[in-house]
Amino acid sequence: MKVKAISLNRKAYHDYDIQESVEAGIVLTGTEIKSIRAGSVNIRDAYAHPQGAELWLFNAHIARYEGGNRYNHEPTRPRKLLLHRRQMDELAGKVTQKGFTIVPLKLYIKNGIAKVELGLAKGKKLYDKRQSIARREAEREMERALKLAKRG
Repeated sequence: MKVKAISLNRKAYHDYDIQESVEAGIVLTGTEIKSIRAGSVNIRDAYAHPQGAELWLFNAHIARYEGGNRYNHEPTRPRKLLLHRRQMDELAGKVTQKGFTIVPLKLYIKNGIAKVELGLAKGKKLYDKRQSIARREAEREMERALKLAKRG
């Protein structure tokens, strides 16, 4: 299985506590997949939300394809996500609980097909973000100390 990562959402890991993740297909038009393969994608502000019996991806920016014609796609249009019914029902049920949202973590091409990794996330408070930053800095300090100890 050949996987090529196109876009990562690092902001999601900073702003949210990811509970679980799931892989979903995405319904695209011809010029959208060409833009994705060119790497012209931004999923930083995107989110997924259930509407009826379907799950939709909103605010994902896929730039217009330069070689496209007048039938080029709209960059931020809602895109339908493809999941099994059971997965969709489970995610929709958890989203209705207080504080949960579905955010895209990664957009990639797997065996020639565009996929998006969705994360069921709960928003972090400001003090949680500070704790994450402090923990990361402490780990860096420990690594530096180990490197200096090995040298000296």
